[in-house]
Amino acid sequence: MAKKQENEFKSIEEISDMWKMLTPEQMDYLKDNYEIQKYKKNQIVYCEGDTATHLLCIAKGKVKIFKSGVGGRAQIVRMVKPYETFAYRAMFAEENFVTGASAFEPTVIYAIPKEVIKNLISQNSQLAWYFIHALSVDLGISDSRAVSLTQKHIRGRLAESLLFLKESYGVEEDGATLSIYLSREDLANLSNMTTSNAIRTLSNFVSEKIITMDGRKIKLIDEEQLKKISKIG
Repeated sequence: MAKKQENEFKSIEEISDMWKMLTPEQMDYLKDNYEIQKYKKNQIVYCEGDTATHLLCIAKGKVKIFKSGVGGRAQIVRMVKPYETFAYRAMFAEENFVTGASAFEPTVIYAIPKEVIKNLISQNSQLAWYFIHALSVDLGISDSRAVSLTQKHIRGRLAESLLFLKESYGVEEDGATLSIYLSREDLANLSNMTTSNAIRTLSNFVSEKIITMDGRKIKLIDEEQLKKISKIG
């Protein structure tokens, strides 16, 4: 049975359009079979090699998906923001996770058992198409990122990551400061480079008046120039 929901975050039916496709009976079934999981900052959600048993939906907070590389260095694959769903690729493939996930900040997750999702999909073709679409979009993004992170130079990779963060998380009220604050190490891992290279390239962007920085806050001053650098690679 689902645990009692707290008022600090949205109910499960409010966080994603996918649940609007369900009939009232299917929605009741979902509500009776999810659980609420809470994670502290940097706490592991799942590890590489774990069995995928649940679909995960973020009610509050953010999660970073990462993969261990050569020498144990973690490559951030993507960031998952509030109301987004993740962990379903391995679940549908009936494989163990090939990535790990950890809470980027204090995070609340709705965890829905695999059997519940399978039952809902078997009853609701709209929900099945929703996941087909989501997986197809994810594959396209992964293909594009794979090429960018292997073929672009350091400046192009970092410029692309800053633009990716703006598109994914938006900006603050000033219209330019990224709404997510990554450490230099996380930004480097997202851009497939060493932390020292990320720090040096960020400093160059500041000198060129493309961005400004205040601690972990990054403000995009010349977005068009960032786009040119990203495109040139």
